[in-house]
Amino acid sequence: MESRFMSALSAGIASAGVRVCRFNFFYFEQGRRSPDRAPVLQDTYRAVVAHVRERHRGPLVLGGKSMGGRIASHLVASGEQADGLFFLGYPLHPPGRPDRMRDAHLYTVEVPMLFVEGTRDPFCLLETLASVRAAIRAENQLVVIEDGNHSLEVRKSSGRTTTEAWAEAADAVGGWLKSL
Repeated sequence: MESRFMSALSAGIASAGVRVCRFNFFYFEQGRRSPDRAPVLQDTYRAVVAHVRERHRGPLVLGGKSMGGRIASHLVASGEQADGLFFLGYPLHPPGRPDRMRDAHLYTVEVPMLFVEGTRDPFCLLETLASVRAAIRAENQLVVIEDGNHSLEVRKSSGRTTTEAWAEAADAVGGWLKSL
């Protein structure tokens, strides 16, 4: 949660007047590189949601970067109440493996969703995402970060900085959240 990416995005989203809660999954806190199995990741996310709900009333939107967003979507698909979902670099499939899609649960989600994707993200080819989004029943939107990779970082040749790309993403998420 202290990465440059998460710090920049959460600060940018918060600047839109939205409360933001960041957390690390248990495996990361233990210094391990490999994520826990899905049930442990979901239990961690559920505990964070319960903690936030105890302290703050009002709308609650779940989301996250890559796996964090995917776990949030699984929670909502399995019945966790939320007013929306946002994804920063959704891992739709492993790099180079669009045959191993991670989309089945998205079709059961009934809350609005926002996908923020880079054009160079090997975990989420935009053409593949377009097909998935077309089949999703819930309202969903896409914000494309031109030249962005999985962490929305851009190359110098893009004509802008990664910080600018992250600000674009944060502005998009903040605006979307305020519109809900």
